[in-house]
Amino acid sequence: KQWYQRRVAITAGGNACGTVGILHSLLNNSDVISIGETLTKFQSDCSTVDPTARAALLENSDVIASKHAAAASSGQTAAPSADEKINLHFVAFVRVDGYMYELDGRKPNAVSWGPCQSDELLSKAARTCQAYMACDPQEMRFTVVALSKTD
Repeated sequence: KQWYQRRVAITAGGNACGTVGILHSLLNNSDVISIGETLTKFQSDCSTVDPTARAALLENSDVIASKHAAAASSGQTAAPSADEKINLHFVAFVRVDGYMYELDGRKPNAVSWGPCQSDELLSKAARTCQAYMACDPQEMRFTVVALSKTD
């Protein structure tokens, strides 16, 4: 079963969807990625609660909040202020139990995009992104990041 949580504001004003996207990616691949002690504990703490309760656990995690703040302040561009209205969002596409899921913390549940073999995730996720991009062809602010294994 996929690991999913609702969107959360782990800073005073919010803007944590990037962190949630990273958590979705890492925690759905913890069988092949070493996620470290902090995230292993967080994943364990969340194992018996629903996506909304997971969001509450994240909101109350001082350790993850401090890591989020450190990452946000160390980027190549200035991070928006916590109360600034932004028109940006992050989602994750993961393969779990032979299906591709879109994990978007704004939605009440994960969205299944159907069966997906391990070697199809990148191409299926790319096609899904292209379909979203086609909804607003004038919009140029799209970024895609992939977590992949190195050989």
